Amino acid sequence: MTGQAEFLTALLDPAQPAPESLRNPHGGPAGARFDVYRNNVVVSLTEALITGFPTVHKLVGDAFFRAMAGVFLRAHPPGDPRLPLYGSAFPGFLIRFDRVARLPYLPDIAKLDLGMRQSYHAADVTPLSVAGIAPEAVMDLAPRLSPATLILSSRFAVHDIWAFTTRKGAPKPRGEAQDVIITRPAFDPEPHLLPEGGFTLARHLKGKLTLQAALTATITQHPAADMAALMTLFLTSGALTLDTAKDPAP
Repeated sequence: MTGQAEFLTALLDPAQPAPESLRNPHGGPAGARFDVYRNNVVVSLTEALITGFPTVHKLVGDAFFRAMAGVFLRAHPPGDPRLPLYGSAFPGFLIRFDRVARLPYLPDIAKLDLGMRQSYHAADVTPLSVAGIAPEAVMDLAPRLSPATLILSSRFAVHDIWAFTTRKGAPKPRGEAQDVIITRPAFDPEPHLLPEGGFTLARHLKGKLTLQAALTATITQHPAADMAALMTLFLTSGALTLDTAKDPAP
C-alpha cells in the first residue's frame, strides 16, 4: 500500500491507527492530531451526505444514516474537491447495502435526492416561454430539456414517498410505479409526478423533433395519455429550452 493510500484508508476508518510516517512538529507521533483531523473529515463528509440526501436521511433516521454514511465513505472516498457534489455513488451503494434491503425503494429515493441536487447546480439557460406565440408556431418549435431538467423512472411510488416524507399533510404513498420530472423554474428544483406518456415525451425532446412530432410519437405509444396535461407541465415548469449550448444534467 502506498503512503497516500495508507493515509486515505486511515483517514476514513477510525479503527485504523494513524500512519506511522506522520509526525507532529516536534518529531513525535501525530496520532492525537490525526484523530482530530480524521474526525473533522468524517463529520464533514457525513454532513454533506445528510444535506445531499435529505429524504433518505428522514426515512432511515439520523443515527442509522450516520452509521451507514461511515460505511459508504470508507468505500467511496471523495474524488472531487467540491464537497456539495459528494455522494454520486450513494444510490448504487444502497442497492448493494444489505441493511436497507427491507426498503427496496430507497435507492430510487436517493436518485431523486441526487437529481434535485444536480438540478440545483446545473447550468443556467433561458427557459422556453411561449407567451405571445401562436399555438401553431409553438408546435413548430424544437425544444430540448434544459440542463436542470432530469427524469426519473421508478417501479416504486417515489414521488408519493418523497412528498409524504417532506410535505406536511401529504397523502400516504400509493402502491404504484411512478415517473418524476425534476425542473428548476427559479432557484430551487421541484419534482413533479409525470402523467402517463411523460417519460416518453421527455425522451423525444432533444432539440431535433418539433413539439408536434414529439407529441405524435408519444401518443402513438400512449393512446390514453393526456397531451394537454403533459404540454402544460412541460411548458410551465421551466423544463424546456431552445438553447443548444448545454446538455441536460446527467
